[in-house]
Amino acid sequence: MVPAIETERLRLRGHELADFPASAAMWADPEVTRYIGGAPSSREDSWARFLRYSGHWALLGFGYWLIEEKASGRFVGEAGFGDFKREIAPSLEGAPEQGWVLAPWAHGQGYASEAARATLAWAQAHFGAVATVCMIAPNNKASIRVAEKLGYGEFARTTYKGAPTILFSRPALRK
Repeated sequence: MVPAIETERLRLRGHELADFPASAAMWADPEVTRYIGGAPSSREDSWARFLRYSGHWALLGFGYWLIEEKASGRFVGEAGFGDFKREIAPSLEGAPEQGWVLAPWAHGQGYASEAARATLAWAQAHFGAVATVCMIAPNNKASIRVAEKLGYGEFARTTYKGAPTILFSRPALRK
């Protein structure tokens, strides 16, 4: 069961089958994917990602939430934590990896920070005193700002699937 989270403007909830068209449309948008993989996702790839969200929750007890505007119910994007078993050096193994992605219409409105802050608060309660990580393309200045607001600091520059990337970590916070 995916716990619901509410912020001032957003509702974060589990994905439902009816959410797939909005998610697939977001991942097919070149503006969204220019810093995440570099190319729009096919419907097939979006479906695999969509199923991975449920798999994370079912097997690991954490994952990604669907983000919607409370006032309108409009699809905003997705945010949460994953364990993607990435083949990357240095390894991210053992640290929950935080991520967020928004539909183009939602960019620049503070929704990424609001959603990421809410999922991070959930993670601190769920994971306890555990460091978290995130991975961001060097040119994705908006996401780097979000990460820094959340307390992440750069710890490595590397490549992932042939593209440069920056790895960030956030120290474990004691309760």
